[in-house]
Amino acid sequence: MEPQKFIASLCYFSVFFAPFLVPIVIYFITDEREVKDHAKAALFSHLLPIILIPLFFVILLPSLHVSEGFALIWIFLSVGVSFLLSAGIVVWNVVKGIRVLGS
Repeated sequence: MEPQKFIASLCYFSVFFAPFLVPIVIYFITDEREVKDHAKAALFSHLLPIILIPLFFVILLPSLHVSEGFALIWIFLSVGVSFLLSAGIVVWNVVKGIRVLGS
């Protein structure tokens, strides 16, 4: 196995142990263009839920003042969407890591 492929896949698999640190460190340490591209993509995918979930809550926060029933539904819906988004990001990172190792 080529070390570049292993390092690039490690950027994606780092979602389980050091999601921000590993891609940033690898990006600045390596000289390989392909590995740098994978490190940027992995970092972006790790940051995506952290950006979108609060944005999701802030955009629809004014709708909570409508009624208590709607607020409760909104809370369950937003938690469900946040969970699905986070789970989707983890699955996407695993798939990308496996593809990089297999290519």
